[in-house]
Amino acid sequence: MSTTESAPATSLKFELDWRIGKYPITREIGRGATSRVYLGRDSSADRDVAIKVFFYEDGLSEQDRKMARKGFVAEASLAGRLSHPHIASIYDAGSESDYSYVVMEYVEGTTLEAHCDLRNLLPIAKVVEIIFKCIRALDYAFQQGVIHRDIKPGNILYGKSGDIKVSDFGASYLAHSTDETTQITGIGSPAYMAPEQIRLETPTHQADIYSLGVVMYKLLTGRLPFNASNQLSLTYEILNVEPPAPSTFRPELPPILDEICLKAMRKNPAERFATWIDFGKELSKAFTSLRLAGETISDSEKFSELRNLEFFEDFDDVTLWEALRIGQWRDLDDGTAMIREGETGESFFLLVNGEVEVTISGKPINKITRGACFGELLYFANVANRRTTTITAKGEVTVIEIKTRALRSATDPCQVAFQKGFMRVLIDRLAQANRRLAEQA
Repeated sequence: MSTTESAPATSLKFELDWRIGKYPITREIGRGATSRVYLGRDSSADRDVAIKVFFYEDGLSEQDRKMARKGFVAEASLAGRLSHPHIASIYDAGSESDYSYVVMEYVEGTTLEAHCDLRNLLPIAKVVEIIFKCIRALDYAFQQGVIHRDIKPGNILYGKSGDIKVSDFGASYLAHSTDETTQITGIGSPAYMAPEQIRLETPTHQADIYSLGVVMYKLLTGRLPFNASNQLSLTYEILNVEPPAPSTFRPELPPILDEICLKAMRKNPAERFATWIDFGKELSKAFTSLRLAGETISDSEKFSELRNLEFFEDFDDVTLWEALRIGQWRDLDDGTAMIREGETGESFFLLVNGEVEVTISGKPINKITRGACFGELLYFANVANRRTTTITAKGEVTVIEIKTRALRSATDPCQVAFQKGFMRVLIDRLAQANRRLAEQA
C-alpha cells in the first residue's frame, strides 16, 4: 500500500515502541479519520510493508470493538484468497487492546487522489486503462465471493511505474456468507456510495460498479458528480438527482465515455452493468474510439484483445498479463514474412488480427486466421531448428512475437497454460489434415 505522506512522523502510541506486532516501523505514510498507515519492515521476508492501524475510539463499547476485530479478521482471511496483479496483497493482521492492524504490500508511489484535481488529471487513455484494470481486479474478487464496498481514489494505489492496485479490503465482506457479523453497517465513503448503500440495504457487486463509475467520473473531470455542500444534500442528490454527463466539464471526452460512466452510476442497480465483464466489454470499445483519435494501444486494450481469443481460454488474469509482458506486440504490413523457410528461428507468433499464408517452396499449403499460433514447435526443441515453411502476412496483421527462451523462463502456470493452447492447436491441425486426406481419397 502507498499513500501520501503526512506531517507527523508517527502516532504518539508508538513513540516509545517503534514496532507494530513483530514489524519495526520507520515512519507514518498516511492517515485517515480513525486510522494511520506506517511504513514497516518484514525482516523474515526481507521486504518493506505498509501497516494500516485502526485505533478504537475512546468509550467504544466492547460489542463495537468485537465488530471492528471481526472486520480485520475478515480482511486477513483474504490474504490467501485474493492473488491478482491489480490487488494489493495482504500478508498479516493482528489485534491489540487499543488497535487492530493489517500488514499489506507496499507500493512506492501515491493513490489516485493525486490525479483527481483539475491541475493534475491523467490522459484520457490512461484513465480508461486504470478503470479497466480495476474492473478485472474487482471481478476477480467477486468471483472469490468478495465485495469491496469502499471503492474510492484513496483506495486505489498508483505506483511510480504507472500501474495500479486496488487496496483496503477491510470494508469488504464475503458476499455469499450468511453470517451477518461480517457486515459492518455504514462502510463506505459517502461521495462514492451507491444509493442502496445510503439506504443501508445489503450491497451487491452493483454497489462497487456504482462506486467505480464515480471514481471514473472524478478522474476524467476532476470533480464529483454531486458537489453538495453538506451531508444531507449529498445524500438527497445521490438518491434523487441525475448527474451531468462528464463531457459537460471536459468537452473533448468521446460520447462513449459519457455513456459508460453514467450507466455505471444508474440509481437502480438493475440498470447498471449486469456484471463486471459487461462493464469491461463496453470500456474496451472506448479504446477503439481513443485510437481513432490518435491514442496508442494500451496494455489493457491488448489484454482485452487476448482475453477474447480461444487460445487464451486456460489463462487466468495473472498468466495473461505475464504473456503480455514476455511478448512483443507487432503491427505488420501486407507481404511481410514473419518466418522464412530454411532460416533458423527463435520466436513463435500468435495471430491477434488478420490472416497469414503458409507456403513451402513457394507453393501455398494453408492459411492461418485470427487466434491461431505458428512457429511454436521451437518451444519444445532444445536447440534452434531451421524453419520448414514461409509464413507471410496477407493484408495488414497484428501478431504477438514471443521468444522461446522467454517462455521457457516464464512461471510454471504460464508455461502450462501455453502448453494447453499449443495442444489444442496441434489437435486442430491434425483434424484438418485428416479432412484433407479424406477429401483426396
